[in-house]
Amino acid sequence: MTLKNATKWMSALSLSLLLAACATDEGTEDTGSDEGTTDGGSEEASGDFDTASDIHVITREDGSGTRGAFVEIAGVVDENEDDITTATATVQNSTSGVMQAVSGDVYSIGYISLGSLDDSVKGLMVDDVEPTPENVQSGDYAVARNFNVTYGSELSEVAQDFYDFMFSSQAQELVEEQGYVAVDTEAPEYEAQAMSGEISIVGSTSVEPLMQVFAEAYGEYNPDVTIDITAPGSGAGITAAIDGSADIGMSSRELDEEETSQVAGVDAIAVDGIAVIAHNDNPTEGLTLDQVQSIYLGETTTWDEVQ
Repeated sequence: MTLKNATKWMSALSLSLLLAACATDEGTEDTGSDEGTTDGGSEEASGDFDTASDIHVITREDGSGTRGAFVEIAGVVDENEDDITTATATVQNSTSGVMQAVSGDVYSIGYISLGSLDDSVKGLMVDDVEPTPENVQSGDYAVARNFNVTYGSELSEVAQDFYDFMFSSQAQELVEEQGYVAVDTEAPEYEAQAMSGEISIVGSTSVEPLMQVFAEAYGEYNPDVTIDITAPGSGAGITAAIDGSADIGMSSRELDEEETSQVAGVDAIAVDGIAVIAHNDNPTEGLTLDQVQSIYLGETTTWDEVQ
């Protein structure tokens, strides 16, 4: 091979190697880009929120006191006061179920007890008012209801003592500590009677966390009292109080006329807001009560309609 031909051959070889290297680099970059993309997740991955997306409505089950109070306040009822929540809503059977559903779906909306609100979801303003205990107490936040307790017949001595404890200064301070509004800021102090026995309490999943706090505090005064608390819902709690299968029923809605006629007593232990909640990555900060109503009636179906 002559020197001239060798030089041409070496130049051609160098050019081929350079082109091959460039092609390899470009392929590597493309591969890295593909690996960084997830199927159907480009919007969430980039932090974008598609306002044209459907609103995924989350509601509570029939018989839930929170649902009953919410639809009444928001006007999601017909002329006979019957619940007409959109049939497309996904039903959850507990406060925690609603929170998990909303925290796992950026396009969802739900409602829960204000006292259960935490940073896993975002509480939306309603009519430009933040959902806080202070705003509930002042009356500025309109989506609020009582936490009620009821009983169907004369209470046993130990059940009556616990019932009285719930309206003591110690218990009402716990109400405020738990993020609710006290019903009596000048309640009398509870004086322990060294009680013993068993108490059965049944009802609302929204009232249940506060009732657990009450039971724990009461147990410090009366360690020989066993309190069993179950939370199948407000309707079940009212029924249990009426038929005597529970000493005390918990309800996060008001009793209707028929229910009231069958119980011996019903009282509010706290006032609780109902927080309308959305995913933390949802840019919506608030809605009007009319918009909330429209969403739950199924009239407003996409997020761009409320932006």
